[in-house]
Amino acid sequence: MGVSRLMDLLADSREVIRNDGLLLLQQLTKSNAAIQKIVAFENAFERLLDIITEEGSSDGGIVVEDCLLLLLNLLKNNSSNQNFFKEGSYIQRMKPWFEVGDDNSGWSAQKVTNLHLMLQLVRVMVSPVNSPGATASCQKSMYQCGLLQQLCTILMATGVPADILTETINTVSEVIRGSQVNQDYFASVNAPSNPPRPAIVVLLMSMVNERQPFVLRCAVLYCFQCFLYKNQKGQGEIVATLLPSTIDANSISAGQLLCGGLFSADSLSNWCAAVALAHALQDNLTQKEQLLRVQLATSLGKPPVSLLQQCTNILSQGSKVQTRVGLLMLLCTWINNCPIAVTHFLHNQENVPFLTAQISENLGEDERLVQGLCALLLGICIYYNDNSLENYTKEKLKQLIEKRIGKENFVEKLGFITKHELYSRAAQKPQPVFPSPEQMLFDHEFTKLVKELEGVITKAVHKSSEDEKKEEEVKKTLEQHDNIVTQYKELIREQDAQIQELKEQVSSMSSQTEQMQTTITQQVSQIQQHKDQYNILKLKLGKENQTQSNSQGDGSQVNGLQTEELTQLREEMEELRKQHTLLQTQLGDKDALINTLRSEAAQTAEGTAGGSDNTELLKELEALRSQVQSQSAEISQLKTEREDLLRRAEAGFSDAVPSNDGSLDAAKMADLESRLAAQMSETERLKEEASSLSKGRADLEQQLASATSSVAILQNEKTKLQTEVQESKKEQDDLLMLLADQDQKIHSLKLRLKDLGETVEDEDDLDARDQTDDDEEDDEEDED
Repeated sequence: MGVSRLMDLLADSREVIRNDGLLLLQQLTKSNAAIQKIVAFENAFERLLDIITEEGSSDGGIVVEDCLLLLLNLLKNNSSNQNFFKEGSYIQRMKPWFEVGDDNSGWSAQKVTNLHLMLQLVRVMVSPVNSPGATASCQKSMYQCGLLQQLCTILMATGVPADILTETINTVSEVIRGSQVNQDYFASVNAPSNPPRPAIVVLLMSMVNERQPFVLRCAVLYCFQCFLYKNQKGQGEIVATLLPSTIDANSISAGQLLCGGLFSADSLSNWCAAVALAHALQDNLTQKEQLLRVQLATSLGKPPVSLLQQCTNILSQGSKVQTRVGLLMLLCTWINNCPIAVTHFLHNQENVPFLTAQISENLGEDERLVQGLCALLLGICIYYNDNSLENYTKEKLKQLIEKRIGKENFVEKLGFITKHELYSRAAQKPQPVFPSPEQMLFDHEFTKLVKELEGVITKAVHKSSEDEKKEEEVKKTLEQHDNIVTQYKELIREQDAQIQELKEQVSSMSSQTEQMQTTITQQVSQIQQHKDQYNILKLKLGKENQTQSNSQGDGSQVNGLQTEELTQLREEMEELRKQHTLLQTQLGDKDALINTLRSEAAQTAEGTAGGSDNTELLKELEALRSQVQSQSAEISQLKTEREDLLRRAEAGFSDAVPSNDGSLDAAKMADLESRLAAQMSETERLKEEASSLSKGRADLEQQLASATSSVAILQNEKTKLQTEVQESKKEQDDLLMLLADQDQKIHSLKLRLKDLGETVEDEDDLDARDQTDDDEEDDEEDED
């Protein structure tokens, strides 16, 4: 609880106690992450920011400085506290610190110190050494709350002390580094000049001006590097200002300032401009190729030369070491991973002899770095050579190195770069910090490039032509394999798409099959209901026949009115018989249509054999056909039962009429025998026809066995079959309804006949009676 008690001192009303508590916490939090976390989670940020606001922010006194130092101790190199500071929305509370007026003259030393510490506090939150995710989050918050805009206002304000301006430039640099949104905003900032100029141009003017302080020029270079870091859009805009089509003679552009600094008499300007231009090409092959188009007018009356050639011309003139180092870093960055730029560089016949001469000479200590960079440049020409120039192919350049320099000597000179004392210092952090202008030799990004290329160049120089051929063959083989793999991937994608489509089709057909199964189940239940109704009718009809047979001896006298009613009833029964015959004919047609559809479906199923999905569909269709056949059999059985019921009814009615002559029974028997013989002959004939049809069917099956059709045809035929089944079901329902109506009518007629006390005769008995009456009349005439 000791830290918690100490934190309570910050809220003490006695300023002396509070201030001494601040000093004590400063000492406790130095280099102790555990205490830093405890203090931070004891609400230190809130209390310290409140004290800073109460004391007047940047205009406050030594107490504000103590609070800022304590905040720096808590946040520097402590990711946990930094995240807590950001999540607590304390970044937004920093914005009012940087509000400056129009009159910035006469700043006190304490205000400069306070503002300097405030800027350092911002830099701690967005330092390149922090994790990329945390830095990006803080950069986003600083833009959204307007802190970046406030810093840019200080950047373009007048009267700001040089120390604060330099630190503000460094702070803005790290706020925009790697953040596309912040970089785009910075590109849109204009200086309050007449006419307005972009802030980048104003800063570059300071960088190439040798009268500006050295630290300020370093800060501007760092700002330009951060603006171009991972910003291909910004790189393209800078290179575009150098191209002939975009040059505006009436205004100063960033490209013109860089070219002016590159070829000025000040070696520091040469180095800064070369490094800045190299950052415009970093990891951007497009801009490297675009920069090859830049042409420079050297003097009146002479043709323009390319920027690449002008850089090599200055190298060969033997300028200062700092200038040559800067130009060599620019050239190495430019032609790295760009075979077209390598070809342009080698096309000048003087470049390779110059490089080999520089490397092979034994020069002093100061020139060893230049020799190492020349070796790096020549090594890049070998490694990224596309062998488009016959005189400077990879093999010829290696032979040249072996004859003029020696491979071991070349590798030794190449190692001079990383052995230089300033190399390791530049490799530590992105910001260019140098004690003096003379030590400004290496750029941070270039050190990473050297580390990447040194090993591969050494291998490329020692590699024989046979090894290179083997590597080429391996590359070609790998490319072929990649192409094959790509083709297989495309084939697999197509097959996946086809499988997915087939799965969808199977799913659709399965759902349709389920629907059909449901429909068939409903039909079966309906047929069962009809069966039950027919059984009930059979029982009722049997009871009525028994009742009528018991009442045969109690026949009553028929008068004229009853005779007319009987005639009318007979006519109605005759009409019902005709309708019944017509319905049976229609039902037979429908049965024939269903049989035809069955045969077509069978042909389709035989022609589309193949594939697991089609087999399942055929099985489903076969099941449907068997169910339709069973339905047809049941309907035929119902028809047979219906006819049997009619015959029994007619037989019952005929039994109620007394026979006048025994000859009627004989005639009836003869007629039945003749009809039975006719039925037998007809059955034989149908058997023969069935045999011939079976033979024809076997022939057709052999012919259809070779036929093939697609799954789409099967689907169409299945759809047709379903439609026809639905129609036949509807027709069957209609027939059943009509049969039920007939039964109802027959039942009502029988009831009426029963009420009249009359027995109903069938058509055959009536015809026999009429024939008997005619014979009796003929006999009477003969007797007369």
